[in-house]
Amino acid sequence: MNANPKPTVDAHQHFWDLDQFEYPWMTPDLAVLRRNYLPAELSPQIRRVGIDRTVFVQAQMNSAESDWVLSMTAEHPWIAGVVGWLDLTADDLDEQLSRRREHPKFVGVRHPVHDESDERWLLRDDVIRGLQTLARHDMPYDLLLRPPHLKHIPELVRRVPNLRMVIDHLAKPLIARGELEPWRSDLAEIARLPQIHCKVSGMITEADQAEWRAADLLPYVEKVVELFGPERLMFGSDWPVCRLAGEYSEVVASARYALSMLTANEQAAVFGRNAVSFYRLPTP
Repeated sequence: MNANPKPTVDAHQHFWDLDQFEYPWMTPDLAVLRRNYLPAELSPQIRRVGIDRTVFVQAQMNSAESDWVLSMTAEHPWIAGVVGWLDLTADDLDEQLSRRREHPKFVGVRHPVHDESDERWLLRDDVIRGLQTLARHDMPYDLLLRPPHLKHIPELVRRVPNLRMVIDHLAKPLIARGELEPWRSDLAEIARLPQIHCKVSGMITEADQAEWRAADLLPYVEKVVELFGPERLMFGSDWPVCRLAGEYSEVVASARYALSMLTANEQAAVFGRNAVSFYRLPTP
């Protein structure tokens, strides 16, 4: 094994302000999350573990959220990119993307597909048109999915072949149950598609939140390393959602442990270079 290099980019974190925005997904049982989480709280935590920059990912379906976070990047330049929400079915999506591209730190789009009642939502004609518009703008897309959605991704790629996409949180496998199938088989089909990348993120909240161990994550991390290779993986903390199961430093430590089979150069890719390349993050 090689010594783990310090991660340089956290490719998946959130902020929220309950005074400004509504978060319908934040149910009463998620008590630890039901307060404001802002850059001043995250900044010392990333410094302690050697992370230089982060990528903010949308937490609610309102494009004003992106404006809010982008406005904070001047004071907090370590926020390297913003993956925001846009209505993929909007008639003026092309114009919206043109405006968004004017800010160098608007680097991607995400929609919470796993909250849609239609499992085939991504394959709707109006959604496909929106994703094709993203591809024309060279704007990558974050796939927030659960395992049942994975079987539809090959058709999605066939219909939108030029769109870079990244699967968030390994598509939320059932780590707490120790289940690998059909997640593993479906992911193997997807990994053959070079447009698809995967985030090593959001794992501890899918494990037993009260009693998880880093070893519980290993079968899932080993599988995505095997399928995607280190060149298409990127580390993300999923802070502050991770606090349902553990603190920021624990997430980083567990990821380092789970990826310790990689060479130092491969780890440097997963913990930074790949996020810079995928999201075309601006030079600091």
